[in-house]
Amino acid sequence: MEFKISKELIQELEQLIQNKNDQQLEVLLNDMHHADIAEILDELDFNEATYIFKVLDSEKTAEILLELEDDLRENILSRLSPKEIAEELDELETNDAADIIAELSQDLKAEVISELQDVEHAKDIVDLLRYDEDTAGGIMHKELVKVNENWNVLTCVKEMRIQAENISRVHSIYVVDDEDRLKGRLSLKDLLTTSSRTPINDVYIRKLNSVKVDTEDVEVARIMQKYDLEAIPVVDEMGRLVGRITIDDIVDVIKDEADEDYQLAAGISQDVEADDSIFEHTKARLPWLVLALLGGFISVKVLGLFEGAMLEHGNLFFFTPLIAAMAGNVGVQSSAIIVQGLANNTLSGSLFNRLIKEVSLSLLNGLILATILFLGSHFLLNVELIIGVIVTIALMSVIIIASLIGTFVPLLLDKFDIDPALATGPFITTSNDICGILIYFSIAKMILGF
Repeated sequence: MEFKISKELIQELEQLIQNKNDQQLEVLLNDMHHADIAEILDELDFNEATYIFKVLDSEKTAEILLELEDDLRENILSRLSPKEIAEELDELETNDAADIIAELSQDLKAEVISELQDVEHAKDIVDLLRYDEDTAGGIMHKELVKVNENWNVLTCVKEMRIQAENISRVHSIYVVDDEDRLKGRLSLKDLLTTSSRTPINDVYIRKLNSVKVDTEDVEVARIMQKYDLEAIPVVDEMGRLVGRITIDDIVDVIKDEADEDYQLAAGISQDVEADDSIFEHTKARLPWLVLALLGGFISVKVLGLFEGAMLEHGNLFFFTPLIAAMAGNVGVQSSAIIVQGLANNTLSGSLFNRLIKEVSLSLLNGLILATILFLGSHFLLNVELIIGVIVTIALMSVIIIASLIGTFVPLLLDKFDIDPALATGPFITTSNDICGILIYFSIAKMILGF
């Protein structure tokens, strides 16, 4: 059953903190999952959260540290000495420790690294800090189990026992040569069912997927998703095994990418959290709101060009919001499908075929919607027949044009290495609103001759 924070639990914790009853605090929290404790700390103020953090042992708090919200983790770390931070990092796997160190200032970073007790652990963390955080090298673990292709099964088992002591979960056993170059992987089943004197070279699997240290994290996620992998090895430029990436790291990548795309689609240009300051939210939202406002000015200008037509045929004006809304909606639908295909790498065929398919789809949708609009405007709104024809033709035209824009723009942005998720936000909506209004009144002008 999922853990739920109760008001009574928070009150009990606050009382124990006030009375400095450390022993009872440990009893209450030690059996809880670290993610649940992190959720509790987020509900307390900084002083109370820090107090609990210092009461619990490092083995527990190290995992809690990873689950905390960024601002709370930053605040807690600011109240710990370099030695105390190092004690937390000694309990973590290398990539998690590197992520936390990367958040520290340069001076504090050096002090914390110097306080790490395990020299090999410190060396691995420093090595990971060299890589960009959005690459395979930036998200990989240095902890892994590897065996030499020249060993026999018995030697492998002995070495694996030693290596596995420092690893929380063994997903794969990798096989390397004398130069540490990745050669393949070893099946645990084969290891258990093969004679102890059998050379590993005779039983290991030579075919396996791997990524290079500079491979983008989203590409790693795509590969692991495609081949349904729980872990994937990482190699350097010379093919030497340097780390592994596990599925839990990739889930974080997929979540972060989805959050970023969702915010871009909503017209938020920077990564912000709900609890961030008003200033941060303003910086993230204002640019696209300004763009939408400028688009609104252009729409007003376009309407002004047809002021005479609206005075003479007032019914034209009442359909303007409908045409603009349909243009925006159709454009967003088309762009969302393309952006999803680009993200999942499932788009196939030429651009021409893609546009033909989109035109065919928009013709079918447009025909159905235009028929509904024509009948509704004539029988329900009692609009003149000629106005109904104009609105119907305009709607068909707008749907086709908007779907083409929604298809073409994200493909164009992707070609220039710009996140195509931008195409599902205010940019596509505003541009299609303007195009829709312009097309609508241009058709009305041609038919009515004003």
